Amino acid sequence: MEWDSSTHLLAAAVDHLAVANWMTATINSGEDADPLDYPEAVPRPVSPEPEEAPRSERASETPPSAAQLARFFG
Repeated sequence: MEWDSSTHLLAAAVDHLAVANWMTATINSGEDADPLDYPEAVPRPVSPEPEEAPRSERASETPPSAAQLARFFG
């Protein structure tokens, strides 16, 4: 399954709804009732370690001067 930002957002929404339901059930249970188990979170994938990006040629260039920036944005 492809995990993108919308999938993570959906998993967070599901987790929050589960906690809200748990709170509602806990508040409305009797005083002598056994405590309810806290809901488990929807599992998320572990992000892979980013690979070392090759050093680009632009990384070795010097930053633009103030005059060059003024001409570019001017």
